[in-house]
Amino acid sequence: MLLLVLTGLAWMLQIMSMMKFLLNYGVDMSSFLGMTMLMIPFIISIIIPFVAFIATIFIYNKLISDNEITVMTASGLAPKQLARPALILALLLTVLHFVLNVWVVPHSQYMFYSTQWNLRYGLAHLKLQESAFTQLADGLVVYVDKVSGHDLSQVMLSDMRDKDSPITIFAEKGKLVPTERGLSIVMTNGALQASGESLTTGTFDKFDMDLNVEDKEGENSFKVRRVPTSILVRSVLDSPSEKQHKMVLSELSTRFLGPIMNLILVALCVTILLRSSLLRRRASFAPALAVAAMALVMSLFMSTSNMISSVSEFLLLTLAILAILGGILFALFKK
Repeated sequence: MLLLVLTGLAWMLQIMSMMKFLLNYGVDMSSFLGMTMLMIPFIISIIIPFVAFIATIFIYNKLISDNEITVMTASGLAPKQLARPALILALLLTVLHFVLNVWVVPHSQYMFYSTQWNLRYGLAHLKLQESAFTQLADGLVVYVDKVSGHDLSQVMLSDMRDKDSPITIFAEKGKLVPTERGLSIVMTNGALQASGESLTTGTFDKFDMDLNVEDKEGENSFKVRRVPTSILVRSVLDSPSEKQHKMVLSELSTRFLGPIMNLILVALCVTILLRSSLLRRRASFAPALAVAAMALVMSLFMSTSNMISSVSEFLLLTLAILAILGGILFALFKK
């Protein structure tokens, strides 16, 4: 229930933050909702450890406050037996989290960024209105007489983005072509006028113009979340820059070590709660201590994984996480 509620809230925040696609790009509602739903696997992968911890502390704290843990302990159940249900849940969530991180999230993120790019730039022709001037970008205005899918007729294009050399183009026909560079327009049977140090005019049979309406920085930036895990592992050895190398190692830490945090947080929670419940004077501060320990562990993991700069540091972090998990389980299972 908690996972559904928090995922729904985070999804609604994504919808609110991406309303510009409805307002600025003329995207229909079904395409917009489909794009935002591609963020759900990534949202789930982030909140799973916190959901596992909150559910565990809620259930076990209630068992302790109702004296049910005391009764079960008096009947001969050891802490490891009392913790077994929570650990089984944590193990199942760890497997689910691992599948999400390694396969589902990279694929959904690739589809998300591809869909976002297509809705913003590849389908920009949907913004063009017949017999009207349409501003595709600052200083770039297009007029078309008729629009039929990608095909345009009676095109007038004014490109004044470069103040020193504005260009005006008239063409009988045009065709919008989405490319890796962005949106291009191929015009036929037209005339061109370019101003600069001198006025240039001429006619053409065919003219291909890259409109450059995309956000180059946002599109070309290296987004590790959408890279398949197999490619990401291979790129550790041949990252083109030190920055990308650190980004790859940080992402690998999140994908492979993040799921283990489900086990660590749940084991840490039940260890603190169960061990404190066995004291003669029950520790009322145990839930607060468990929350503080969770916050400390998660902050250390996130900060450390973001600072990794070499494979050896990645291996050291892996050993440290496994050692922490082993230490918590030893404290839980010892008599």
